[in-house]
Amino acid sequence: MVSEFMLQQTPVVRVLPVFGPWMERWPRPADLAADSPGDAVRAWGRLGYPRRALRLHATATAITIGHGGRVPSEISTLMALPGVGDYTARAIAAFAFGARTPVVDTNVRRVLSRAVRGLDSIREPATPADRRELESLLPPEPLVAARFSAAVMELGALVCTANNPACPDCPLRERCAWRAAGYPSVTARRPVQTWAGTDRQVRGRIMSFLRDSTHPVVPAAVDVVWPDADQRARCVTSLVRDGLAVRLPDGALTLPS
Repeated sequence: MVSEFMLQQTPVVRVLPVFGPWMERWPRPADLAADSPGDAVRAWGRLGYPRRALRLHATATAITIGHGGRVPSEISTLMALPGVGDYTARAIAAFAFGARTPVVDTNVRRVLSRAVRGLDSIREPATPADRRELESLLPPEPLVAARFSAAVMELGALVCTANNPACPDCPLRERCAWRAAGYPSVTARRPVQTWAGTDRQVRGRIMSFLRDSTHPVVPAAVDVVWPDADQRARCVTSLVRDGLAVRLPDGALTLPS
């Protein structure tokens, strides 16, 4: 479960240095639930989207209180936990419990689009049609089906990549519909989202400042994080609203306790 939360919108190479220490510190849901949300946010470090740390802490608490400290295996029960959507629930059910269920991420959608439909485009976000399509390809044995899903993910991540796919190395090249169609390409690509100067960058700098501080940070200290006062104030307000920071009566900021 922890790895699935961390891998949401974050590459494996960035997750690995955080995952190991996290699991050493909190090997069970009850261990994480016993510490504060602020501890979880601080340990989350620079993985990005730190609300995932709050949701993971809330999920650990819900599992500890409502499920005897054991991660549930049923998809519907998993989806009732904080921050667990359809994809995460299916990934946990398949990879942790060996359930035969389609696990469809961006890499899987790309493989399906190219190899099955012959198109160099994917549906955003994953649709029920994507899940039905993958489910029709799953081997009947649940454990084999889980390995199959993991293999398709790896194929999309390492071979059938978005840019410069290694088609000569692909094990599906002889039956790939995209190859048979002559590799038709999509000319219009989604623009890459900028980072510099965005509220996301400012929020990240403020969060980094709070994580590195061992005591509440006074407003004057936060002022040095970003020069635009209006944007800085807007981002501080949004962090407080999201539960990632707490504003004390004297105006100082700290991580949630």
